[in-house]
Amino acid sequence: MTLKLQDIPRVKAITKAGFLKNYFNPQKPVVIESLTVDWPAYTKWNLDYMKSVAGDITIPLYDDRPVDYKEGFNQPHAKMKMSDYVDLLKTEPTKYRIFLWNALKEIPQLQKDFTFPDFGIRLMKGIPMLFFGGRGSHTFMHYDIDLANIFHFHFEGIKQIILFDQKQSDYLYKIPHSLITREDIDFSNPDFKKWPMLKKAKGYQTELKHGEVLYMPEGYWHYMRYITPGFSMSLRAIARNPKNFSRAIYNIVIMRHYDNVMRRLKGQKWIDWKNEQAIIRTHKNSGITV
Repeated sequence: MTLKLQDIPRVKAITKAGFLKNYFNPQKPVVIESLTVDWPAYTKWNLDYMKSVAGDITIPLYDDRPVDYKEGFNQPHAKMKMSDYVDLLKTEPTKYRIFLWNALKEIPQLQKDFTFPDFGIRLMKGIPMLFFGGRGSHTFMHYDIDLANIFHFHFEGIKQIILFDQKQSDYLYKIPHSLITREDIDFSNPDFKKWPMLKKAKGYQTELKHGEVLYMPEGYWHYMRYITPGFSMSLRAIARNPKNFSRAIYNIVIMRHYDNVMRRLKGQKWIDWKNEQAIIRTHKNSGITV
């Protein structure tokens, strides 16, 4: 048995009106295959190029270790020079990823390699973020703290992506006071005996290749796995739905700080309680005993 996933629709190109009508207004994902072909980045952006322009920069790295109560929100697990990291990516599998790196601020010349597309919604131009990963590395299933509309541009290699909208949250074993699901769920090959409610979840899937862009609507859960080494750039627009916007404010102003306080006060017991509650709350009213 596998997850109930439908392929994300794909288009070669799209107009602003078509995007707003068919994807943004109904909040449905789409892959646009040829949007970046006229960008200098389409031909320039690969791992070797990133090594040449950012090789001496020390970058934060993350892996798939479980959340530790001693770590702060989005605290990196290691640091490495970009040149060494690219060499690692190209020589062997690694779990180390670059996450939410504002590289364009540190390397202004990268800003000349692309233009901000006009999708009919205002993009936040100050925070284009880059994400890198080695073969087999993955993110936990999560949604972004600001519940933004996300445009995820992929470069070099192939990246597997699984999405769920917020209506599926009851089936995903969400960790309370957090933005992730249980970290021990392998969404690329889930154990339905251990996580039976996943059988009810309905989502989307795709594989992104070089130059393709995925639109992820507000608050969509996403799991990403690098089939081959590569990297992506995300552009974002604030949540337009008032409910999502208010949730984003709550997450940023209250939730993450409350979680950090509880980690300091209760330590590992807080993490263990949240993990247990993810199962209890997901199975509630389902007839499944914990």
